Amino acid sequence: MKKEETVTHEPVGLIPRASALASRVGLDWFLLALIGMIGLAYLWPELGVDREPISLSDVANYGVSLIFFFYGLRLSPEKLKVGLSNWKLHVVVQLSTFILFPLLILPLYTFFKDTPQELLWLGVFYLAALPSTVSSSVVMVSIAGGNIPGAIFNASISSLMGIFITPLWMGLFLTTSTEGFDMGSVMGKLVLQVLLPVVLGILLHRYWGDFAERNKGRLRVFDQIIILLIVFTSFCESFAREMFSGYSAADILLLGAAMIGLFFLVYFVIMAITRLLGFDRGNQITAIFCGSKKSLVHGTVMSKVLFPGGNMVGIILLPIMIYHALQLLASSIIAQAEARTKGV
Repeated sequence: MKKEETVTHEPVGLIPRASALASRVGLDWFLLALIGMIGLAYLWPELGVDREPISLSDVANYGVSLIFFFYGLRLSPEKLKVGLSNWKLHVVVQLSTFILFPLLILPLYTFFKDTPQELLWLGVFYLAALPSTVSSSVVMVSIAGGNIPGAIFNASISSLMGIFITPLWMGLFLTTSTEGFDMGSVMGKLVLQVLLPVVLGILLHRYWGDFAERNKGRLRVFDQIIILLIVFTSFCESFAREMFSGYSAADILLLGAAMIGLFFLVYFVIMAITRLLGFDRGNQITAIFCGSKKSLVHGTVMSKVLFPGGNMVGIILLPIMIYHALQLLASSIIAQAEARTKGV
């Protein structure tokens, strides 16, 4: 009787354990949904391209402004002021995010210019110009036993700085390689669609900040739904115009290998810099995790403004989607190892 009981209940215990393991390495419903959106776009591209009876692309545009409004609503000006003192950490993280990444990718342009892979390179450079991610950086720093206030400050500041720095980096190439790209028009759209909602959210933080914090789980789901919608409509445009026809499976595999290589290159460069500057363990962990991450949220929502044509956005977003999945996997394993090693 006892034997039967054991055999009957063992598989039930395996399910939550497998789910917890998958969650720890970032294999949650969202990543699976991203893959599903790409598959659906391939099978039914008309759904994301047609503007009748409703334009999904327009819905996504309104969603972008709401995402940044809710982000501003959760930003506490008081906490940002407190975080200003640890300036060495902030300089390392922000220089890694906005200078180190682009400078690593920039020299490769000469190898890809005027080749079928030039658009993929542009997507990788777009990834390099993006700000750091917020939620996963803080979670990984917490798991590894790093400086959590420093992580929150740097991730928040990075997101705000990215509104201006990302389009400036991209303007170096989009003004010459993208037909109809106008930096003045793009900056105007960014102010109206991104910066204005953030500022409005910050101003209303004192009134609705607690509400936003209490409902951050629901707001996160809303963010993810809008991102899925953007990814779907972007890939619909790309598939409808056969933008992927020039790329093989080998190209995508090589892109994946390049993305994990980029992550570890930045990871070890930041580690060397923090050791040289004499960072303690907590600040070193924060610098490494915040400085090596890139934000899928900002990548998808800002693509709606930076690449108004739409047909090439699917290819542009491919590197950040691959990097997002791989950075979660790699950083989760590293954070767990740090926690075990140091007894966090």
